[in-house]
Amino acid sequence: MEQRFLSQTKQLAYAALGIALVFICTVFVNVRLPIAAHGGLIHLGNVPLFMIAILYGRRLGALAGGIGMALFDVVGGWFLWAPFTLVVAGLMGYTVGAIGEKHQTINAYVLALIAACIIKVVGYYCAEGIIYGNWLAPMTSVPGNLVQIGVASVIVLPVVLKLRRHRAVFTWAGSRK
Repeated sequence: MEQRFLSQTKQLAYAALGIALVFICTVFVNVRLPIAAHGGLIHLGNVPLFMIAILYGRRLGALAGGIGMALFDVVGGWFLWAPFTLVVAGLMGYTVGAIGEKHQTINAYVLALIAACIIKVVGYYCAEGIIYGNWLAPMTSVPGNLVQIGVASVIVLPVVLKLRRHRAVFTWAGSRK
């Protein structure tokens, strides 16, 4: 009973830290794009999202990504985007975490990040199409989304491979093996 409580407490703390890291990296490390039809944003919030998803799994990846980035939308003036971001970023974290849980190799991580890129591009293309009622203008957001995931991938892969060596730090009772 006590071990389970500690496990749940750790999971809650990790989720809160993940949400905070994603939020902070999205808020403070971003560049607004003048090329997109309605603005646009490149940020490093995907770096902690992907690291958390790979190291801690799909559940924490989904929570950290979805809530952390949606929280940024709410407080950063992108309120209309928050529900879409919750779903898109949450699905990205879930997917990266699920692939990372099943196969813990560099090839699997690359595949997971490619899947996240596809989810982001398609998800935000659809979101922008719905929000603005224009299905051509969202094409201008695609390059920014590709750059965002590409930069995050270049940062995340070497760091995660280094951190995986210290696996005991990234597990808790009852988690995946």
